[in-house]
Amino acid sequence: MDNKIIIFDTTLRDGEQSPGASMTISEKVMIAEMLDNAGIDVIEAGFPIASEGDFQAVSSISKQIKKSVICGLARAKDADIEKAAEAMQHAERFRIHTFISTSRLHMEFKLKMTPTEVLEAIQKSVSKAKKYTPDVEWSCEDGTRTERDFLCKTIETAISAGATTVNIPDTVGYTTPEEYFDIITMIKNRVPNIDKAIISAHCHNDLGLAVANSISAIRAGARQIECTINGLGERAGNAAMEEIVMALKVRSDLYSLSTNVNTTQFTKLSRTVSSITGFPVQYNKAIVGKNAFAHESGIHQDGMLKNSQTYEIMQPSDIGLVKTDLIMGKLSGRHAFTKKLEELGYHSFCEKTVNELFKRFKDLADRKKQVYDDDILMLISEENADHQNMRIVFNELTVICGSEGPQRAIINLVIDGQEKEITARGDGPVDAIFKGINALCPHDNATLELYQVHAVTEGTDAQAKVTVRLTEDGFTATGVAAHTDTMTASAKAYINALNRLVLRKNKTNI
Repeated sequence: MDNKIIIFDTTLRDGEQSPGASMTISEKVMIAEMLDNAGIDVIEAGFPIASEGDFQAVSSISKQIKKSVICGLARAKDADIEKAAEAMQHAERFRIHTFISTSRLHMEFKLKMTPTEVLEAIQKSVSKAKKYTPDVEWSCEDGTRTERDFLCKTIETAISAGATTVNIPDTVGYTTPEEYFDIITMIKNRVPNIDKAIISAHCHNDLGLAVANSISAIRAGARQIECTINGLGERAGNAAMEEIVMALKVRSDLYSLSTNVNTTQFTKLSRTVSSITGFPVQYNKAIVGKNAFAHESGIHQDGMLKNSQTYEIMQPSDIGLVKTDLIMGKLSGRHAFTKKLEELGYHSFCEKTVNELFKRFKDLADRKKQVYDDDILMLISEENADHQNMRIVFNELTVICGSEGPQRAIINLVIDGQEKEITARGDGPVDAIFKGINALCPHDNATLELYQVHAVTEGTDAQAKVTVRLTEDGFTATGVAAHTDTMTASAKAYINALNRLVLRKNKTNI
């Protein structure tokens, strides 16, 4: 273990807590399978007691995944721990991750518990979890703002009760690399039974220091890092897995540490998570951003032509960013399409799904001269969304617009199996479309928080990728759709968001 770093992915749990980043069960299973194929050691699949949808997602992932350890989150409560164990009962290997706040601020105002009561809760909850699995992780929520003597006491108590991993979260992204290093070092020196557990780091990015803090924790002796794809997470996000793993790989001369991660899967994972959640990856993001391997400066281009190492510290192929000679178009056959799916990392689709995807591909190829990888990723995302028992289904759309308003939209939907149509007017075509959908669909007044359009690929025939985020009664849902017609994509994205909002409110799926 001295030279191995355990990678603990929490994209499906902490990452999904980003407002609007909710995923359906099948989407979670898809991402979990990709994480498993990438060699991720531990997948935190969800918070089973949070909702029936979360329970079903953790249960489904537990049945599907064979290599990674499946982890479920649980508060220091019997019901949480029992629910987590039930959800993961079919897993090859599983971990219960139980936690409680330990900072004075949290104990006084959030828990309304005394330090003695917190210590008793730690002992009881970890002992309870230990009855279900030998693999128990314990976390001290708001650990970096916890009084040091008490922090050591809580960790000693958790390990004595049976915890095999102790996580020191920087829950609010408050610490700095130097301070976090000192905290981990202190724990190693002052907790008498620390040799019986692995120290884990879980860093948030509120000050933009999540990755730096994680690396600092590794230097101090932490041997598990908790992170997410693309740094997804609530508020400013979590530590980005791809950045941490590639830092250890590129700077092996400094750290002499390794992971089990197949880094060539990062591009596929990044694009898939972005497509499913509707959270775009910033162009200049490290490792997986669109510009991460782009060179525009003349000096840089000259150096690259002579030797790529002059301005690139890693190869694009290291993260799975490769150019292919397999060009997809309307003449491409099913065999070539299946090969492209495998190349993109999708190996486990059943024949029915492949056939449906191939039909969508052919329809798109009739509208576009060339179909790019990102186009196919959007097809996969849309195919996946269409199998969620959605109440509202897009059928047809006609838009009348131009400089002379008002603009009109004639929209035809199938709602709960019944076809409905309406003509709506609006201040612009998008406004008309959304007003028409609102008039037809059985829902209260949802607030439109985000409407965003991106070109999926290059060219005037590119698909428009539209992201819509809706909020209603404290629930947030994001819908994503793509089409060569921007108005059609807009309608589908809005409908997708509405469907997810209904599912979230009913807690039948998330």
